[in-house]
Amino acid sequence: MSVVFVPEKLRGKAEVNQETLQRLLEENDQLIRCIVEYQNKGRAEECVQHQHTLHRNLIYLATIADASSSPNAGKTVAD
Repeated sequence: MSVVFVPEKLRGKAEVNQETLQRLLEENDQLIRCIVEYQNKGRAEECVQHQHTLHRNLIYLATIADASSSPNAGKTVAD
């Protein structure tokens, strides 16, 4: 299961660290390999399932990158 699938009650509370990001990148690598393998075998349904997970992971990574590169990164509303 993807590390992006976090229970609703824990969302927004987890600390994003280098280890989590590395695990996500490794998962994406594996997903891409599976997608290519399924494409070569003509297994479209499995391919699409993995593409959805990869897409979710990439959106998550992009959101983290945007948040960390914004001028207000690390500041709270009260700052």
